[in-house]
Parts: sequence; C-alpha cells; structure tokens
Amino acid sequence: MLTHVPLFSGLSDAEIQPVLNHATKKVVAKNTIIISEGDQSASLYVILSGKVKVFLQDDEGKEVVLNYQEPGEYFGELALLDDEPRSASVMTVEKSTFLVISKQEFKQCLIDHPEIAFALIKGLVLRLRLLTENVKDLALTDVYGRVVKLLSGLAKPHAGKMVITDAPTQQDIANRVGASREMVGRILRDLTTGGYLKVEGKNITINDKLPPGW
Repeated sequence: MLTHVPLFSGLSDAEIQPVLNHATKKVVAKNTIIISEGDQSASLYVILSGKVKVFLQDDEGKEVVLNYQEPGEYFGELALLDDEPRSASVMTVEKSTFLVISKQEFKQCLIDHPEIAFALIKGLVLRLRLLTENVKDLALTDVYGRVVKLLSGLAKPHAGKMVITDAPTQQDIANRVGASREMVGRILRDLTTGGYLKVEGKNITINDKLPPGW
C-alpha cells in the first residue's frame, strides 16, 4: 500500500520494509478522535482505508473543517518536523485503517532517503496553497459563492450530469464554508426550488450550471 502513497512512491519494496517493520496498523471506529489540537503526540498516520476530517474547534464547540482526507493521504507530519503540539484535530468520519509510523522511524527514513523529504515539502506546499485559497474565499467571497464552489468541487460526472455521491450534511457544508447551517439550508433550498439541484437521499445532482449570484 505504501508504494501507492505519493510520499513513499519513490521507494522500492526493500526500502519500504524497514519502515513497515516499525510501523503499527490501527483500525479505528467511525467518529473517533485520532489527534486533538494541542496534543504532544508525534506520529505520522497514513490512511489505508476510510475517511477523516481535519478541523479546528473553539471552547464553545464551534467547528471549522480544514480538509477531508481519504486512502493514500497522510496527516500528522508537522509534529514530526517542529516538535510543537498538534495544530489541528483529526476525526474519522467512517471506520478507518491507518499505518502509524513513529517519529524516530520517520526521521531515520528521511535520513536514508532524502527524496522523501522533497515529497514531504511538496505536500506541505500544496496544503499551504489550499489554505491560502480558503482564506481568500472566506475574506472575499460571500457564503453563497463558497457553497457553490464547494458543491462544484465535490461533484463528479455521472450519466451526463454532475453528481455528489454521499453528499455532506448541511452542517458539514456550513463547517467547511464558515457559515451557519440555517444559511446553507436556505441556499440549498432555493437552488433545489429553482431546479438547479436535485436531492435524492445522500446524493445531490447538479442539473444546470449554478447561478453566479443568489
């Protein structure tokens, strides 16, 4: 599996084996916190199956979702590099399996295979770009525009239309775009009434190009 993870894709089976020898496989139930913001833990988690969300939460429980991650992706690398507390929380959104690599083993892997460091830097740069884009959207785009951008990004071609399978809930969308559930609900309702969206169970079909303004 690790050979299909971009971070380790440049290694041969023989080179990956020492990493596996010191790694732990962990199966975690749905809705389980893996990492809490502020924790002092330091391990790298590679997602083998399932799905997680990366989020921030204030003392009152208000939540902002930074990202969702799926098999082949990884998290926890920042604490391996700077010895600082965890910068965000991570929770499973479905039953998930992880490969957990200790800080000591990962550092040795970087020493033995410098090309992994370049892959790690590339991944960090990508996340920084995404974070910059998210900040830009929050500052310069209204709630409707952020909802439309999210829906368009989640939709995939299916039978000649764009469909979001296993669509996020209204609260999930609100957490991702930095808005209230009520506002998101009104936007989705209006788009459905206008014939732009069709909601069937957990699937959302985009029937027509979403209007630029609300």
